[in-house]
Amino acid sequence: MSRIPPVAPSDAGILVRLAYRAAAKMVGEVPEPFAVFAHHPKLFFTSLTQEFAADKASTTLPPSVRELAVYRVAWTLGCSWCVDFGTMIQRLDGLDVDRLKEIGDYETSPKYTDDERAAIAYADAMTATPDSVSDAQVADLEQRFGRAGVVELTFQIGLENMRARINSSLGITEQGFSSGDACRVPWESADARLTPQAEHPAQR
Repeated sequence: MSRIPPVAPSDAGILVRLAYRAAAKMVGEVPEPFAVFAHHPKLFFTSLTQEFAADKASTTLPPSVRELAVYRVAWTLGCSWCVDFGTMIQRLDGLDVDRLKEIGDYETSPKYTDDERAAIAYADAMTATPDSVSDAQVADLEQRFGRAGVVELTFQIGLENMRARINSSLGITEQGFSSGDACRVPWESADARLTPQAEHPAQR
């Protein structure tokens, strides 16, 4: 259970309930971070808009590069919800999720390309406190992905740092998205569940 309980549909406003239903149709269940953020509707919709816009705008990098960098941040910071959800995203994108077991050995694992290793190393450098990004590292990334690619990678890594730290601080943990059998948010009242239940996770 998260440190702040999620807002049950019966206690939410109409717009939040509609957002819950849309999210459940897309990924199989209401993501618990959404339900916790619903205590602050203005930030709820700010976060929702940012996530949707960032996803639609991030088309410069190969999905494997972008998603591995984001996953590495979640793994590094110990956000089990982000690791769980990120695994599902990679599976839906048709990526090899089995290799995520070797993310700790990405520098030597043959399952990662040089471009992917460079992106993961950048995620590590950005996530360190203080960050350890170097001029040479950014120049190398620019050669690989172009300037727009570097900006996209930087934005996505920064966004995941924010997500992971928020979720971990609020005690939001994995929901079972990676297994394809996502668990319902543990609403405080038993009669607050969404109906009807989403039948299956949708493709992105």
